[in-house]
Amino acid sequence: MSFPVSLPLSPFQRLGRLIAGVEPGRPPIDVSVGEPRHPVPDFVGPVLSAALADFVRYPPIKGTPAFRAAVAGWAERRFGLAAGTIDRDDGVLPLNGSREGLFHATLTAVRLAGSAKGARPAILLPNPFYAVYAAAAEAAGAEPVLVAANLEDGFLPRFETLPVDLLARTVAAFHASPANPQGAVADLERLNGLVRLARRHGFLLFSDECYSEIWRGRAPDGVLAAALSVGGDLTGVVAFNSLSKRSNLAGARCGFAIGDPAFLRSWAALRNVTAPQVPMPIQAVAVAALADEAHVIENRRLYDLKYAAAAEILGDRFPDLVPPGGFFLWLDVSRWGGGEDVTARLWKEAGVKVVPGGYLSASGADGINPGSGFIRIAMVESVETSCEALSRLSEVLS
Repeated sequence: MSFPVSLPLSPFQRLGRLIAGVEPGRPPIDVSVGEPRHPVPDFVGPVLSAALADFVRYPPIKGTPAFRAAVAGWAERRFGLAAGTIDRDDGVLPLNGSREGLFHATLTAVRLAGSAKGARPAILLPNPFYAVYAAAAEAAGAEPVLVAANLEDGFLPRFETLPVDLLARTVAAFHASPANPQGAVADLERLNGLVRLARRHGFLLFSDECYSEIWRGRAPDGVLAAALSVGGDLTGVVAFNSLSKRSNLAGARCGFAIGDPAFLRSWAALRNVTAPQVPMPIQAVAVAALADEAHVIENRRLYDLKYAAAAEILGDRFPDLVPPGGFFLWLDVSRWGGGEDVTARLWKEAGVKVVPGGYLSASGADGINPGSGFIRIAMVESVETSCEALSRLSEVLS
């Protein structure tokens, strides 16, 4: 089922209203925001210091050659692409974090489509969804169309089930793997199908892969490999990633887009007069970060410890709580009253701040919000603090 959505307040604004004026029952633990709290890699300080003088310079909108080469080389290694596959001149763009890029890419996509997609073009979004997807669609004057990503579909949206007339006026589709908040991962066959669908109907596939380096078991496949396996090139496909989750550098605001050179050239031209550049010292940090996997492996080890603890503490109530990717718990608490009720109780009784799942999704034409029965917990604190938060949750639910 698909339906239009009117963008509400941000999930965190709504959460603030829900618990406003309520004193936490115990010393607060905030696991509502997906902000990594693991240590900043050791090399960041020295790299910034060495590049300090470059803060006086305006950075090029397309980034430094070293940045583009580092991003392209990392993606080729990570996703098993042949060396030199990614265009070092036009196939990579630096972003001030992936959120800014997702927003501006949508504006560019709608602008380039013009009237070819009809009076009001459509943008496809999963439901639940990252709020910027809907904000970008509405800002671009497109219709945001949500497609439920429920348990029976593996928590992934089934865009292929949409009516042909809707797909015909679609300009772009957002797809996240690993998904936020469910942590679902699309395999290569599924990604191949999405690429074929997008090319058949002439829309862009925006693949949000910001959690691609946080996984357990097997590294997630990427849309770049899918695009190359389907048609031998990256036409119509853009992958988004950043240093925020991979390298615990959310405050650096450094992301990147990789993909279709023709689209990225047009987007870069628009960005040159509308978007912020990434400072060159931050680009230098990115070059160092993308060359180092040791800190990423340690990152995953810490998340694995927390998920093992979660399974021990909550596994009797939530037998399938450990997702294959990402760093969230997506817990169905409908039998305890639903997301809002449990969130309010957790704060009032235990001082634990989580996000109601219904704030990360929207109600359909049938009045059903697919996230209303869930809460999202960000596993970003230390192992000890995470265990304390989960133990308090267990006590409240008992």
